Amino acid sequence: MKWNQDLIEMFAKATSNFVKQIDPEGCLIPVSRLNDSDKLVPLSLIIRRKRFWFWQRPKYLPSDFTLSDVLLGNKPINPVVVETDFLKYAGTFRDTVSAKVDEGIAQSGLSLEGKGSSKLQSSFGNLRKQEVDVQKLLHDSKDRALNMEHCLVHQTLEKRNEVFGILKEKIVTTQQCSVTEEVQEQVDCAAGFGLFSNKRIKVSVNENGNVQQDSNVALEIPPQTVIAYSVIELEIRRSGQYELCLQPDTFGGFEVDSPRGAKDAVDGLVTVSGVEQHPVSGVETAVIQNELEKLRAHFQQLADLPAATRSTLLQLLITIMLDRATLTALESALDQLSLGGTPDLSELEDLPSVKQTVQAFLDLVLQSKQAGQNQSDGQSSGPHPSSLVLNANHLLVSAMAEMTDDALIHLGSCSPQFLQALQQLVHCLAAGGEVSLQDPALSQLVEDEKGYKSAEQLFSCSRVTLQREASTLRAGTGSQTKRLPLVMCITVRGLASLGT
Repeated sequence: MKWNQDLIEMFAKATSNFVKQIDPEGCLIPVSRLNDSDKLVPLSLIIRRKRFWFWQRPKYLPSDFTLSDVLLGNKPINPVVVETDFLKYAGTFRDTVSAKVDEGIAQSGLSLEGKGSSKLQSSFGNLRKQEVDVQKLLHDSKDRALNMEHCLVHQTLEKRNEVFGILKEKIVTTQQCSVTEEVQEQVDCAAGFGLFSNKRIKVSVNENGNVQQDSNVALEIPPQTVIAYSVIELEIRRSGQYELCLQPDTFGGFEVDSPRGAKDAVDGLVTVSGVEQHPVSGVETAVIQNELEKLRAHFQQLADLPAATRSTLLQLLITIMLDRATLTALESALDQLSLGGTPDLSELEDLPSVKQTVQAFLDLVLQSKQAGQNQSDGQSSGPHPSSLVLNANHLLVSAMAEMTDDALIHLGSCSPQFLQALQQLVHCLAAGGEVSLQDPALSQLVEDEKGYKSAEQLFSCSRVTLQREASTLRAGTGSQTKRLPLVMCITVRGLASLGT
């Protein structure tokens, strides 16, 4: 049922907000699915899957196995776990969004106006931290080796894009909590098209056996539920012997058969279609300009699509970006396509609207892919046009998925014409941060105060500041903004290419 997906989203948002508030630059990983909580025991094996683009956050997949399950020999490693009080957490987050799109979307004749507010109250109550004694783990791991024939080890090694980690610490609840949700929206639309749907989520603690709520109870979280955890990655030799990666900037991986026994280190910084590998410790304008230049061919692929295809893709993406579940499902499907597989949409059977939207987007991409393939028959040199079309769409959707929900809401209200003005601001940011207000491409921003405010809010959600002076507009990023400015720039460039 669709409701089940809502519950998953609500729990994921609550844990994600928790980690953002108490450990934004640290190593804690939010638990995205309540069902994973029981798997997260000390020394449980966590698979970290590397991504296609260096600015993407890695995916962590809890397994059904512990370290002892995959070791050679019959002697298990029994960890010593130290439990301490962590903190009492409570936070309130508010946001108000209003948006208007005139003249339709891609000449579809729609007139949209919407207002909404969201309020997130989270109170997980008193939390406890359970942490493995690493010194004892080091001692117990001496001369131990993994069974390289174990099915999980073998499958992970074969994929070459995953690495093992073991659970080092976890944050657990001590009281029963309840997550409640209330939708607050107001949308006026001549054609009945929903602009956005803001939600209010409240997480409250059951102090005395009675749950207090001011809206429908959607999900109850029992005591001893894991809401966040951290891992130690493993560097695994061909023999199965392993080392613990104890430094925060060291990454695990499998040693493979290659010259000098080089290790196939999975660090999440992956080269795809010419994207360079390097960390995103702080994105400066020079880095943004450099990366956007490397991706120019991808944006051109989008701009070169037939006008009808571009228009439909843009309309679909505007709808998709306003629903995180659909965006996540589409990104996963494109991941599978990019790896040469067939998208598995079976998990969306109970979500017919999500499945229909994802399938519609994939059909358009595959049709364009097939058209490119037909045009390239008989040609053997250079990248295959069909793969370039897929890569370009995959790039755009992946960047959208890395943006914050607030940024996507602001971006989802933009018309194709406004996207062109935003693209000019992106050029400004990449070129050094200054542009003349006399630039015709910025007319919508200069002449419309609401338009400028919308752009300012979008950039602010992406950790970019806009400063309007007498005749110039300046854009800049801080030294600790990391990936958000870059993914916003990629998304704007991609959408503007479709709206050309």
